[in-house]
Amino acid sequence: MDELLTALRAVGEATRLRILALLGRGELTVGELVHILEQSQPRVSRHLKLMGEAGILDRFQEGTQVFYRLADVGVGAKLNDALLTLVADGDKALYADMKALDAIRAERFERAQAYFRSHAEEWDQIRSLYVAEAEVEQALQDVQGGKQVKRLLDVGTGTGRILDVFAPLADQALGIDVSRDMLAVARGNLAHKGLENCQVRLGDMYDLGLADGSQDLIIFHQVLHFADDPAKAIREAARALASGGCILIADFAPHTEEYLRDEQAHRRLGFADEEITAMGESAGLKRTDLRHLDGGKLRVTIWRFDKV
Repeated sequence: MDELLTALRAVGEATRLRILALLGRGELTVGELVHILEQSQPRVSRHLKLMGEAGILDRFQEGTQVFYRLADVGVGAKLNDALLTLVADGDKALYADMKALDAIRAERFERAQAYFRSHAEEWDQIRSLYVAEAEVEQALQDVQGGKQVKRLLDVGTGTGRILDVFAPLADQALGIDVSRDMLAVARGNLAHKGLENCQVRLGDMYDLGLADGSQDLIIFHQVLHFADDPAKAIREAARALASGGCILIADFAPHTEEYLRDEQAHRRLGFADEEITAMGESAGLKRTDLRHLDGGKLRVTIWRFDKV
């Protein structure tokens, strides 16, 4: 009862309801909220602090920026869901807020695309070596089986493309990446597509910062060849995977394109079938599917592991 009353008091104010409605469209920084609400940073920060202490919002820091998003567990999450259905779309203040949010998202998307364009040539060079990405994405979907899941984790999300592909199957989807620049690209792409069930954050594949058994589907898409210790990354994913959940890994089979080490920071020149299989099994997982995709100098392999 006390927890619910605290949460109700935390949202019982006009600016806080505006914040709730805005974050219902996706995570935002303090600076973005200040810009949209046209209020001072100390005042906005005070509102955010009260809402956070009441379990309405989650706060996380990424470098020098602080992001806020709606809580997705507990009383706060349930209250958020209920209140968002009651907030009037036709309210003038909320309408103005959403227009300002759209402008911020458009600017964010353009900045992200500018960064992506500046690096597109090197990424396109790698893509030209193997089967079309659309075929890899379709194969991942086929291996997963189209099963609806509550929580999806995309490790090394990059541009957020895998989140985009699998968003229809997930109630909540989270992408992590160690690159702030790539997270900016992903945020722009996800906002542009209106994928409000998807979020991204700075994260480490060796220390996900997620509860044991909290994820239903975990995907490594062209990530492990960058890893110093891929077995450790798989063990960490297995820890976070729920019973009955699965891990999908898409990566290169062994190859001889040595220049990828120097020019693209590839730590490993692909993985043999049995190598990834052994890593998964040593993490307590069962391999339930294995597929190969040919279409260029680099062969792509997809492994599926289940936690039983």
